[in-house]
Amino acid sequence: MDKLRRALRGDDAENDEERGIVGQVLDSSSLSWSTRLKAFVICFILGLLMSFLGTLCLFLGKGLAMFSVIYTLGNLVSLASTCFLMGPFNQIKKMFAPTRAIATIVMFVCFGLTLFAGIGLKNAALALVFCILQFLAMTWYSISYIPYARDAIKGMFSTCLN
Repeated sequence: MDKLRRALRGDDAENDEERGIVGQVLDSSSLSWSTRLKAFVICFILGLLMSFLGTLCLFLGKGLAMFSVIYTLGNLVSLASTCFLMGPFNQIKKMFAPTRAIATIVMFVCFGLTLFAGIGLKNAALALVFCILQFLAMTWYSISYIPYARDAIKGMFSTCLN
């Protein structure tokens, strides 16, 4: 279990001397593993619930702006939940690693465009398109953490298209 914790934090091979004083201070003031796990689950479920409620707002006629804001905030809360597992600095470092930097940028651009289309332009069709793109970008970003998952999906689509 300790090996899994170290892998999620991103410090498999680091020792105290290599991390420096900042890393040691952050580790000494951090939450316990069970607290981190509970906070992750709560935050992730809250994010999913917010996204679902945002979608309900759209179909119940509560307004496009409310849908855009609640749905996007739900996705951001779900994304932020992983900070409890890895820590915020490690999460940001991993988000902008070369293998997932483009997916991260596309995901954040889709967040912004969904809000812009829903609040600024008040264009329902465009907001839904950006919402779908936001979902696809989050999915592509999420599978980047699963080894070889992107390659498998690319292979599946190339097989289906050929």
